[in-house]
Amino acid sequence: MLTQKQKKYLKAQAHDLKPIIQIGKDGLSDNLLRTIDQGLSAHELIKVSVLQNNNEVVEELILDICSRNRCEFVFKIGRQLIFYRASKNKKITLP
Repeated sequence: MLTQKQKKYLKAQAHDLKPIIQIGKDGLSDNLLRTIDQGLSAHELIKVSVLQNNNEVVEELILDICSRNRCEFVFKIGRQLIFYRASKNKKITLP
């Protein structure tokens, strides 16, 4: 679990990040979850965009992504989600 201080730090780090994954009308597929997993392995901190044509509840998407990719949810800004998972070669040092 991330503390509030760590979440605040990660939110600041993610400010300039562009979303590397977009979730569209098809929702979460196995291929999309694999792409999220690869993004977390490579970058540790990723931003995911949920498009307007997606009818799923964003909170359910968050829970599904976190449980299936063993990552931490950091913050939601509108329809953009920020996720974090520490890798073996840590690029981000948490406070």
